[in-house]
Amino acid sequence: MAFESLSDKLQNTFKKLRSKGLLTEDDVKTALKEVKMALLEADVNFKVVKQFINSVQERAVGQDVMNGLNPGQMVIKIVNEELVELMGPECAEIDFLPGKAITVLMMCGLQGAGKTTATAKLAGALVKKGKRPLLVACDIYRPGAIKQLQINGEKVNVPVFEMGDNNSPVNIAKAAIEHASKNDNNVVILDTAGRLHIDEEMMEELILIKDNVDVHQTILVVDAMTGQDAVTVADEFNSRIGIDGVILSKMDGDARGGAALSVKAVTRKPIFFVGMGEKLTDLEQFYPDRMANRILGMGDVLSLIEKAEENIAIDEETSKDMVGRLKKGKFDYNDYLESLKQMNNLGGLSSILGMLPGMGVKMKDIEGQIDEKQLKQTEAIILSMTKEERANPKIMSLPRKGRIAKGAGVDIAVVNRFVKQFEQTQKMMKQMPGMFGKKKGMGGLGGMFGNFF
Repeated sequence: MAFESLSDKLQNTFKKLRSKGLLTEDDVKTALKEVKMALLEADVNFKVVKQFINSVQERAVGQDVMNGLNPGQMVIKIVNEELVELMGPECAEIDFLPGKAITVLMMCGLQGAGKTTATAKLAGALVKKGKRPLLVACDIYRPGAIKQLQINGEKVNVPVFEMGDNNSPVNIAKAAIEHASKNDNNVVILDTAGRLHIDEEMMEELILIKDNVDVHQTILVVDAMTGQDAVTVADEFNSRIGIDGVILSKMDGDARGGAALSVKAVTRKPIFFVGMGEKLTDLEQFYPDRMANRILGMGDVLSLIEKAEENIAIDEETSKDMVGRLKKGKFDYNDYLESLKQMNNLGGLSSILGMLPGMGVKMKDIEGQIDEKQLKQTEAIILSMTKEERANPKIMSLPRKGRIAKGAGVDIAVVNRFVKQFEQTQKMMKQMPGMFGKKKGMGGLGGMFGNFF
């Protein structure tokens, strides 16, 4: 997960600060040296690191901090505020023209950065916000690019405009805007061609599109896993064609996080979204303050609640029914299966725990105990049951367990172990029906995965 190594190192450094009573100037400087090394190892631009450390140190060695009641926490607060300033400071939104006017967004980036996937993700996100986007296939060079956009467009229920690979991207873009005006689309998203590296031909094509089409926002997609190279790419695109914002893809991978901490400072352009998974729904609005909290192990409960409420909205009746059953102390295998499904929609158990305050420090200790494959195995066991068995756990006999084990492709001992765990969970759920539905958002969270905590 992005920032994991950086987060661990920063939290260990601040743990030493908190353990001290009063701080000396040398204590702060020593801690900031460790912060500096952690940032550099996370592939943050060295100029950005230097400026960041200077800003923190200037504030942290002031009299108000050094003589305060809890100087260690004050230093952490300053680091948090400077991280927010570095990446933001505010959440940036894409600008759209009002009313029925058509907003044209041009997506650009290098080949392999996940541009076409990010383009479809963005279109899906805009549909949820009430927009009527049209995806446009302007990549006429990469084999399969048009087909990929069509498949992804269908998955997010967004129409795709294409004219094959024998027309120029400029003509395709012009025709797409005409098509959009006749079909009531108010956002046109141009998926342009990328290259393996920045070259003159790619830049000239992008400039030509902007010269012939009224592009309102140019959005660059960069691969967060490329670290410092992502910042170099962003700086080059910005200086050559001008960009309005960035989408960081693959932030869920083994990314060191340096790109997110450097892009805004180097280009002066905001990060609009971050890609947090392979699903076309895995696109998150970028909030500088929430990202800073994640880095410092303070969690991101707001994003978790928003995800949960969005998930509830998608299948509101199922969620309401489930919470109602939990209030009555009822809990069967169907409820368990629904919990697994909704948890997966939120990115899995590891992702959920990573958003909880204080869990960042403990994640390494408990990661070995979180077996996502075992959760898949559990799902297979439940799906191997009959409808009657799922609704009435009490009828689970030895012959039934044997048949279920064969259906799930596991040993009967695995089924026995799961059934025993389920019975324990069932007892626990019957004892705590009052915790659900007390507060908006948190009630939904309880309904989804109260059985896992």
